[in-house]
Amino acid sequence: MSEFSGPDDYQKHFDPKAYLTAFFTMTVNAKENEFLQFVLKHLAQIFNSGQVKGETLIDIGTGPTIHQLLSACEAFENIIASDFTDKNREEFEAWLTNQPGAFDWSPVVKHVCQLEGDRISWTEKEAHLRKAIKQVLKCDVLKSNPMDPVVLPQADCVLSSECLEGACKDLGAYDTALKNISTLLKPGGHMVLVSPLECPYYMVGDIKFSSLFVTEASIRESLSRAGFVIEKLEKAKTSENFWEGASELSNYLVLVARKNA
Repeated sequence: MSEFSGPDDYQKHFDPKAYLTAFFTMTVNAKENEFLQFVLKHLAQIFNSGQVKGETLIDIGTGPTIHQLLSACEAFENIIASDFTDKNREEFEAWLTNQPGAFDWSPVVKHVCQLEGDRISWTEKEAHLRKAIKQVLKCDVLKSNPMDPVVLPQADCVLSSECLEGACKDLGAYDTALKNISTLLKPGGHMVLVSPLECPYYMVGDIKFSSLFVTEASIRESLSRAGFVIEKLEKAKTSENFWEGASELSNYLVLVARKNA
């Protein structure tokens, strides 16, 4: 592994199933997953508010996860998922096509349905999301066109959850990545970011992956430089030793920013 986990490290060493088990398990008997519940709560509020909606949403750095899209599919007809790592896209496709052995998201889906007032059943929610996802693309946020060679029409919303911190080795690269993904967004469109704060690493199985140490202030400054105005920001802190060695994550945020016209 290199000093900062690079593209080759993710391709060779990232285990999506270990990642999902460590960070996205939600069961009644397990310790409450504070981070996941916080993210799901605020994404449900954002996408059910009627203020962040449209025809197309692009998810940057989807990874092997669906949690960030469960409320988004209520506000957008078309969702384009993307990730750099081949194994992550394969794991995501396994859920998308309902393959045997895919990660069981049902506890998370049920929780989101409860947050949204149980308007539909959890199986209907999964079917709705599957129908909304139109493409799963390879993505590199450090390219001027992150979806290269695919050229997409600008979207109404760009969502990115726990991606940029893993892809960017310093704040200069973070600025560049934000500007790159902003090209995928219509003027006046929304960017929704979910970010760990002040977190230097996270563990996937026995392998340590780097995470860029960002603060609320540094994210605010980067968004401003990229031409965004923050409209909503929610931040929380985890309980002491919550991650038990899997990460030093202690703070995290969810925000909505509008791209200047």
